[in-house]
Amino acid sequence: MEQRSIDFTTMGYNQTLAKIMNDKQDLDIEKGKWLFSGECDFKIGATQLSHIPESDISEVAFAGLSNVGKSSLINALTNRNTLAKTSSTPGRTRQLNFFLLREVLTLVDLPGYGYARASKKDIKGWNDLTRKYLKGRPNLIRVFLLIDSRRGVKDSDRKIMDLLDESAVNYQIILTKSDKVKKLDVEKIISDIKAEAHKHIALHPDVIATSSQKNIGIDLVRATIANFT
Repeated sequence: MEQRSIDFTTMGYNQTLAKIMNDKQDLDIEKGKWLFSGECDFKIGATQLSHIPESDISEVAFAGLSNVGKSSLINALTNRNTLAKTSSTPGRTRQLNFFLLREVLTLVDLPGYGYARASKKDIKGWNDLTRKYLKGRPNLIRVFLLIDSRRGVKDSDRKIMDLLDESAVNYQIILTKSDKVKKLDVEKIISDIKAEAHKHIALHPDVIATSSQKNIGIDLVRATIANFT
């Protein structure tokens, strides 16, 4: 495929990136907009596996390092400022938060891994809960692994990638805060991820660069999720 430079400053960014992404992916931007224009309600915050109700509704989950921008992305996707709580203090999501979208899909905000102002016992509890959820949720159709564009893939991210591979959970990488770095740096991160993709059997080949503040790539994430409904 021809390599093209991504222009983050143009209004046509989403369409440009859509053409660059894998040709096998059929993205319906309008369907994505429709899906996320509907009601999205908080259903439950689970601190124990027993708190998570069984469901036959498909789920997509968002994972990533603390302060990677998970809550901001969920808010941007749903056009709401406070659906998912955001904070300047890393590690504030301390439970699995479930949001029901249009009664057809559940969004799951997973606790951030890495830094958190909590005891080692509490952090271990969140991490264990997340692992059990990832391994034992048959209706979980994809995990979106968020990577900070300013930092790239870290060892802690690779541990989660290994866990998802072992659990045979399909996952896709979303770069956050792409407006904070030069476009060539984003392209290099995407290239590096694709270069090591063969090591990860459950990793989806497409990478989406986003910015919740600048609304970059948001329509592409919506369209990708809409494919599951």
